[in-house]
Amino acid sequence: MVSSPNRLEAPLATRSWYAPLVGLFMCLLVISNISAVKLIGLGQIHLFGSPLPVTIDGGAFLFPLTYILGDVLTEVFGLRAARRAIWLGFVGSVLAAGSFWLVGAVPPAQSWEGQAAFETVLGFVPRIVLASMAAYLAGQLLNAATLAAIKRKTGERALAVRLLASTAIGELADTAVFCFIAFFGVITGAQFIGYAVLGYIYKCLAEVVLLPATYRVVALVKRHEAAIAGPLGG
Repeated sequence: MVSSPNRLEAPLATRSWYAPLVGLFMCLLVISNISAVKLIGLGQIHLFGSPLPVTIDGGAFLFPLTYILGDVLTEVFGLRAARRAIWLGFVGSVLAAGSFWLVGAVPPAQSWEGQAAFETVLGFVPRIVLASMAAYLAGQLLNAATLAAIKRKTGERALAVRLLASTAIGELADTAVFCFIAFFGVITGAQFIGYAVLGYIYKCLAEVVLLPATYRVVALVKRHEAAIAGPLGG
């Protein structure tokens, strides 16, 4: 166990894996936000006799990993440290969105023919940016708070319960907020329901499938932090 799970002190912080994990968390978040611009059609399924389009966005490939890393940060370093990482991710996402907006707004060189494509993929769409930021904060903060609350009651036991329950609650908030702000009235009916419900199920299933790997990462990081806390932190 880390001697002070809710705060990192020098020189412990210089050898901790906290900073690299936060950096990876931020990279996955920004890449996922960019990838989410593309909607991917995966065919149709029939539900109650009616065809239901299966639609996901490109962020579905990496975004579930941000919840797994969020779980690792909360489990190992505590709620305060996880919240710090979440807010750093938020700042990074805002900087990325602002940078893309600025680059898209300045006049392109006459010889460059990619302005329309740039604006299509990376252009600043206020509704999507607002949806992404609001959903991210709601989901990640709720995910971290849920895991920490369960851990206070269970201690080191029932890790799977903490991981799965926190992700289920966090992803529900994330999906609901994002879909409502970004796509309510834009995609309607069966497509909207399919996008929201199937997206949520997919993200939760990703947590289940990756649960053995999450167990190993949590154990590895805990051992490392305990090892450096022993001689340095007492």
